[in-house]
Amino acid sequence: MLFNFSNFSDDFVPVVISSDNDAQAYLKHLHLQAAFPLFWALCGRYVLGHEAMRRMGTANVLIAGMRGLGVEIAKNVILSGVKSVTVQDEGLAEWMDFSSQFFLLASHLGQNRAMSSLSQLSALNPHVHVSAHTGPLKETLLQQFQVVVLTDSSLDDQKRFGTFCHSNGIKLIVADTKGLCGQLFCDFGEDFEVLDTDGETPASAMIDHITKADPGVVTCIEQRHGFVDGSTVSLSEVCGMTKLNSYGPVDIKVLGPDSFSICDTSSFSEYEKGGVATEVKNTKILKFKPLDEALVDPELLVMTDYGKMTKHQTLHLAFQALHGFVKRVGRLPKPRSQLDAELLVAMVTELNKVSQLDQLDEGVVQSLSFTACGDLAPVNAFIGGLAAQEVLKACTGKFTPLQQWLYFDALECLPEDGGEGEQLTESTCSPRGSRYDGQTAVFGSGFQERLGEQKYFLVGAGAIGCELLKNFALIGLGAGEGGHITVTDMDSIERSNLNRQFLFRSQDIGVREKQKSEVAAQAVRVMNPNMNITAHQNRLDPDSEQVYGHTFFMGLDGVAAALDNVEARVYLDGRCVQHQRPMLEGGTLGSKGHTLVVVPHLTESYGPAKTGSQNAIPLCTLKNFPHRIEHTLQVRHGTTRSWSNDAYAIVPCRDAAGFLERTLGRGEAEALEVLGCVWGGVGGQRPQGWEDCVGWARRQWETLYNNDIAQLLHCFPSDQLTSSGLPFWSGAKRCPHPLTFDPNNTTHMDYVVAAANLYGQIYGIVGTRDCSAIRSILERVHIPAFTPKSSVKIHLTDKEMEEERESLCVTLAVLQMHPIDFEKDDDSNFHMDYIVAASNLRAENYDIPTADRHKSKLIAGRIIPAIATTTAAVAGLMCVELYKLVQSHRKISSYRSGYINLAVQYCVLSEPLGPQRFIVSQHSVK
Repeated sequence: MLFNFSNFSDDFVPVVISSDNDAQAYLKHLHLQAAFPLFWALCGRYVLGHEAMRRMGTANVLIAGMRGLGVEIAKNVILSGVKSVTVQDEGLAEWMDFSSQFFLLASHLGQNRAMSSLSQLSALNPHVHVSAHTGPLKETLLQQFQVVVLTDSSLDDQKRFGTFCHSNGIKLIVADTKGLCGQLFCDFGEDFEVLDTDGETPASAMIDHITKADPGVVTCIEQRHGFVDGSTVSLSEVCGMTKLNSYGPVDIKVLGPDSFSICDTSSFSEYEKGGVATEVKNTKILKFKPLDEALVDPELLVMTDYGKMTKHQTLHLAFQALHGFVKRVGRLPKPRSQLDAELLVAMVTELNKVSQLDQLDEGVVQSLSFTACGDLAPVNAFIGGLAAQEVLKACTGKFTPLQQWLYFDALECLPEDGGEGEQLTESTCSPRGSRYDGQTAVFGSGFQERLGEQKYFLVGAGAIGCELLKNFALIGLGAGEGGHITVTDMDSIERSNLNRQFLFRSQDIGVREKQKSEVAAQAVRVMNPNMNITAHQNRLDPDSEQVYGHTFFMGLDGVAAALDNVEARVYLDGRCVQHQRPMLEGGTLGSKGHTLVVVPHLTESYGPAKTGSQNAIPLCTLKNFPHRIEHTLQVRHGTTRSWSNDAYAIVPCRDAAGFLERTLGRGEAEALEVLGCVWGGVGGQRPQGWEDCVGWARRQWETLYNNDIAQLLHCFPSDQLTSSGLPFWSGAKRCPHPLTFDPNNTTHMDYVVAAANLYGQIYGIVGTRDCSAIRSILERVHIPAFTPKSSVKIHLTDKEMEEERESLCVTLAVLQMHPIDFEKDDDSNFHMDYIVAASNLRAENYDIPTADRHKSKLIAGRIIPAIATTTAAVAGLMCVELYKLVQSHRKISSYRSGYINLAVQYCVLSEPLGPQRFIVSQHSVK
């Protein structure tokens, strides 16, 4: 039977959480209303793209099993924005579920798990229809869905439904976790089309020369073109050998980092100059085997840890044997039961008579038997993140799916030989009617007490920070006597956070009293009322060392970094090294993620920041010689920010010297632009009304897109030669052309409307979007005639820009101006309107392909793409390492650094490097 969730009312006021009823009421407050109809789709497009999001919006997904793994998958899929999700479970909530099922409360004990989770799952995304099914799985139910996910299922059901799904074109994903081990399987049918294998932006390179030969050899301007053997590229903007422009996609062979061969060009005209080679993304057809056939195909096993190949081959048999054990005995093996372990080993050995593995790791089978009753939040977070990403691939055809089996184990989390802690026995691992029973089954009751006593510092409450706090609450970190979590994050909640930072809701946006750290802390107290947690809003830097000083750090057991920039990571790492405290570090970029554990005197630290100068765009390129849309967006974005900063600086303008110091510290290009804008604001150009704003915007348009370009071409004509006799306008230097203003051109008017309104806002003048009224004003605007000057200096190098910057100075006067804060997510404030129009006009000047609003916002807003699946997986891996730190593991082989790319299901876990050593006075020191 299907149950549909009805919305809670939205007038609830948060209360202090002191009981289960209070927790229920707070969950009611957290329910999302449909305030942002298109927002979730826009968030996902930063990673998945328009077409993938369109396909997701038509997908119906069934997720069977609402224990910890099932709810983790459901959470990630709902946040991503499919059409509908149905969660199925016949089971009733019990204490064993609470160690990883984060949407269950004590009041849910004895109630259906799917129904108990429904309200909270529905609240994650108002644009996804979420329903619950409390009856058994049947083929008639599965027929309603494009994607089916099975968790906590028997092998018989997996085979039965696997055959049905394969025959009926339904994508099947099987996910399972048992203690410290996890399993993932995918079957997307006979002919699954992958539209984009990796999601990377198509590589492109500017051409320096093309030989007339068979095959023709292309040499690129860039030192590394970014193509690989077998890539397909299209050629455009080639002068001379123009036939290549219409030749179509051509397969290439890489000859070197800056060269590759193409088709036969021996009959083409001679190459003259120019040209761009752009990668063409090809679709790919993949074939999958049904589950019963894939079970006996060892070639379909994808490795996550190449040091554990034998272990994972053994796990493939052990998971099958585990199903047989349950079928024979009626339960999972008891924790630490030697008799059960011996039976499971015997069953795996019998299976291997058919599989004929060269090596069978009986130790892995025994460890699986000892821990199979366990249900661990970090393992579910990792496997759940991977499984949810496979759901998105099945819905969209974006990214390469898993083919077809993946196994994961973190058995190195178990106590080391001779390590600290109690001896694990059936008694110490037996259930106690506690929310931690699923964890005690693996690590014992003594370890649970130790977890509760931990004092940890979490820096960052964003995407990874939310996932870490959820895991901390589930495992009971700092939730015991003497334990404590301190979390700090100075940011408030923005709309762009909601699609992957699942502790936040729409009503939290823009409320000054609701900082990320406070809201996140209150949310995890709902999950675990025993949490001892304090929220701060401090930036972690030298200025906050009076709060986070020596005493603070020496009182910690460890630190977790959930930061979004390298500088902050380096600073925090330095503080941890200074105070000899372990640090867990993780980061994501779209489908990619990494984790690092820093153990004092055992592993390498995060280390100093690596210089990014090799990736910096020369300022003279930004100002005078752009050749990519990123160049035009970067300089236009700087202009918008400067309007805000100028106004902030001029209002308290008594400190002119301080203003100049701050401005000159921004960098050459922006300093020049800011000083010019400020001079315009205080030098007699102050507008008196709306018509003056429109006039200013129109004259700005003429200056930027006509006069400046005409001046540049006057200094360097299109046929200009260098001192070596080569064309000046060649290679990366695109020869521009002036634009002529057309009031009927949408982009031209978009610029004037946005620029005039922004200019008016600074001076407190109310504008309008009425294009007809603005066109009437434009008819009266006088555009002065322009004559290029031979005395004008055009910067060819960054050094020349530096010299001009040092010669600039302005005199400031007291004016009433209103600062404007750049905000990318408010479509009514003209900020993105201006950036899109301004950058695309400049792109038109230089014949650079323009960018739509979506891509412009991604680049100009400096958005770091993030999705729920990757953040969940990364946080899971970080907390797996946390288990080891709490047990004080001292073998470097017990720890793992991780790198994942869920777009291609690439997961590599490897032993971290040791600390760097130096020789001082012939003594080896760390």
